[in-house]
Amino acid sequence: MKWFIFRNNTIEQLFGLENVEYSGYEDISYIPSDSNGYIWFYQIPFKYDLNILCSEINGFADRMRMLAAQLSADKTFIVFTMANLYPVCYTDSDTSVSDTVIFYNNTCRELEKNYRNVRVIDFSEFTGQYPISQLINWKYYFISQTVINPVLAGDFRKWFSQKVASIELKRKKCLVLDLDNTLWGGILGEDGIDGIKIGGDYPGKAFLYFQKALVELSKAGVILTVCSKNNEQDVLDVWEKNPFMALRKEHVSAYRINWNNKADNIKELSEELNIGLDSMVFIDDNPTERELIRQILPMVEVPEFPVQPYNLPVFFQDILNRYFRVYAITDEDRNKTLQYKANAERANEQKKFSDFTDYLRSLQINIKIEKADTFNLPRIAQMTQKTNQFNLTTKRYTESDLNGFLDSGWKIYCIDVSDKFGDNGITGVIMLKPCNSGYEIDSLLLSCRILGKGIEKAFVKYIVNILQYDGVEQLTATYIPTKKNMQVAEFYDSLGFELVESLPNGEKRYMMSINGILGIEDYYTINEE
Repeated sequence: MKWFIFRNNTIEQLFGLENVEYSGYEDISYIPSDSNGYIWFYQIPFKYDLNILCSEINGFADRMRMLAAQLSADKTFIVFTMANLYPVCYTDSDTSVSDTVIFYNNTCRELEKNYRNVRVIDFSEFTGQYPISQLINWKYYFISQTVINPVLAGDFRKWFSQKVASIELKRKKCLVLDLDNTLWGGILGEDGIDGIKIGGDYPGKAFLYFQKALVELSKAGVILTVCSKNNEQDVLDVWEKNPFMALRKEHVSAYRINWNNKADNIKELSEELNIGLDSMVFIDDNPTERELIRQILPMVEVPEFPVQPYNLPVFFQDILNRYFRVYAITDEDRNKTLQYKANAERANEQKKFSDFTDYLRSLQINIKIEKADTFNLPRIAQMTQKTNQFNLTTKRYTESDLNGFLDSGWKIYCIDVSDKFGDNGITGVIMLKPCNSGYEIDSLLLSCRILGKGIEKAFVKYIVNILQYDGVEQLTATYIPTKKNMQVAEFYDSLGFELVESLPNGEKRYMMSINGILGIEDYYTINEE
């Protein structure tokens, strides 16, 4: 991604030179059209006349507003808040500078509300990690007008990359948790239900805080699972009977509590939840178990666990920022635990049937077709970033990209799928790009949660029928292979698309002449908003 950065100081050491272009100091006259996104990074000038300083900060806010109004809505505009790196105050009663900075930062938030492509990054989150004496190296400021100490450049880039990933809604999906000396102090098999340390005084209070943090993480859409060497009934008793437990069975989407190899157990959890191993993070106090997973399952993230329980709040904040933080939470994120539990109930239901069609009919599947709008666009963008298995082209898009597509005449639909076990939320997306012959399927993707029930075919057939009613005569499509989407290599063939071209790299191009209504099985109830 190529960024263009508007700035008022030397910041090349922070953002680098690769895929980055910089404005002149305090210059907003040049706005390159070939940039994929823009960044506003203005910080407080070093001035001793506080009236002039406040006037300049207000001027920066005005320029920021002017620029936001000129930028294309289909390109992300990242705005950094201001942090007072060198506060000068001659009297304790004078709050003029701090008040002006607050006004400036509130302006950033107002822009975010008024422009759908604006995303705000709180710069004080980075600067707050360091003392002022470390933030500024006056030698480099006087030599080259460099505000932030170049020594911190590496830390900044790592932090900024996490922020961009958050804006693009990229994060890990699942946290795999050990139990003994991880969620509580002590060993359950030796100390018993009442003997483990949870709640009360230290160290129990530290483990309780950790559990409460994990519960909130699950509410934010992270799947919690347990992988522990223990007797299963003992753990079930702890969840049910120990009054100090904050994280209980209802917060856990799946678990493996046995004496088997933890690598095998994690593989099984991955298969049960139908998620990739590379979307999992493993938490265990035992360094031997951590090393085992690193060696056998290198795609699983394995952070170091703190030796002392009093470091658990710092540890939680670290894994949150590294793996799970996103810019915004969708409704589907909030309901993730219930959705995965419902999937387990569906699997048990299927075992009752010898005929698969009878099973599908029993599910009472309801598919709601929705056009892209302000409410579902964040989830659609999130799905393009996260979906790998059933994804015909694996193109990644931001909300700004999608807004631009809609403005250009694209048709974007999503599906909300529910059945008698619950609502899966928005779990499918199709994007249709106008072309000379009709429309081209730019992206087609479905969440792994709803695969295996033919919903994907019913979805596409319904969209083709919509195009038929609109008078569209031809639909083209492309399959672009990746390491993870081989299962959909023949999907368009199965729907009756004509293979037009097959390239050496495995890419395939298709065409369908739309000249009749496609039949859809009657055990799907389909509604269109």
